[in-house]
Amino acid sequence: MSKRFNLREFQQTVLDRLQAQVAGGSDHASTLGVLVGEEYWLVDMADISEVLPLPPLTPVPLTKPWYCGVANVRGNLYSIVDTGVYMGGVPTAREGQSRVLLAGHKFAFNAGLLVSRVLGLRNSRDWERDERDGEVHLRDASGQLWRKLDLAQLLHQPEFLQIGA
Repeated sequence: MSKRFNLREFQQTVLDRLQAQVAGGSDHASTLGVLVGEEYWLVDMADISEVLPLPPLTPVPLTKPWYCGVANVRGNLYSIVDTGVYMGGVPTAREGQSRVLLAGHKFAFNAGLLVSRVLGLRNSRDWERDERDGEVHLRDASGQLWRKLDLAQLLHQPEFLQIGA
C-alpha cells in the first residue's frame, strides 16, 4: 500500500525548516506579505498555520460588522474576521484572490483573518525601518510602505475577543 500523505504534517515540516533557517541566520524570507484593502502588511510565518481560500461560512447573528462567521476547516471550527473592516477599512471582497490566514496552533485560538490577497514571502530584514504612532513600518527597495501585523497582540485585544454587536 502507498503511504498516506498528511498535509498538516507536511506544512508543519516546512514551517519548522523555515524557522530553523531563520534562526540559523540564513537569508531566507520569514514573513508573508498580504494585502488588506489597500494596505500592505507583513505577517510572521511562525504566527500562521495555514493559508487557504475562503471556506463556506455560517453567519452568526448579532455580531459586529467585521465578524464574517464560523468556518469548518477539516472538522475544526474557526472564527473568521474581515481584517480590512476590523482595521477600519472597507469590506474585503469574498472571491478571487482573497484568502484566510489561520492563526497558528501556538495561540490555541481558532481564528482566521480574511485578507484581500497574499503577495508571497518577503525578506524584510534589510528594509528601512520607520516608527510612526508607536507602530513599526518598513519600506522595501521599491519604496512601498509595509506594516507589521502582530498576531499575538491582535488575538488578545479585548475588542477583537468581543464579537457581539
